[in-house]
Amino acid sequence: MSETEEVVVDVEDVGLEEGAALDIEDFDAAVGGGTETKLFGKWSFSDIKVRDISLEDYIACKGPHAVYYPHTAGRYQKRRFRKASCPIVERLVCCLMRKGRNAGKKLMACRIVQHTLEIIHLLTDQNPIQVVVDAIINSGPREDSTRVGGAGVVRRQAVDMSPFRRVNYALYLLATGAREASFRNLKTISECLAEELINAARGSSNSYAIKKKDEIERVSKSNR
Repeated sequence: MSETEEVVVDVEDVGLEEGAALDIEDFDAAVGGGTETKLFGKWSFSDIKVRDISLEDYIACKGPHAVYYPHTAGRYQKRRFRKASCPIVERLVCCLMRKGRNAGKKLMACRIVQHTLEIIHLLTDQNPIQVVVDAIINSGPREDSTRVGGAGVVRRQAVDMSPFRRVNYALYLLATGAREASFRNLKTISECLAEELINAARGSSNSYAIKKKDEIERVSKSNR
């Protein structure tokens, strides 16, 4: 149904008398939408599975985190860890608002993600939100190395990465890979992001995020 199309509901179809008030549940039942929250009015959150138990609390895609549009205008930076409750698709949208020329253009980023989800559905015939969740799970490094020591003697030490940082890093790598692929390229950013997410969800080494993740884990393994 297009944005300009009008919805005409016959009161007899809903079972109301002439002049009676139309409740929101009756309206949803009449237009066949139900009360389920669907992203962009299309993609359901109800059957999304987070297959990594450690990331369940940090990939917000269930219950109150299911949204119609990934633009909640929430103040997620006011307190530490609050952005974990930001819907995961909205976090992907926010990651796309980089470099400077794209800063603050959230509606443009929302439109890019909307087109990306459409492309993913056409190519995979799956729920694109599930593909995004799987890509994030596969792209987050599980181990990293940090600098230890001082007074001129510095060495690298391998450390485990927290689940929260894994999600943050995965989103950063996915968005960076799509941005670099689309730069000076005939492909649009939506096409590049869709390709990046599909490859990452499959664990393919064609994905920029998967390659970077493997590189980070290989370096940290040598620094154990």
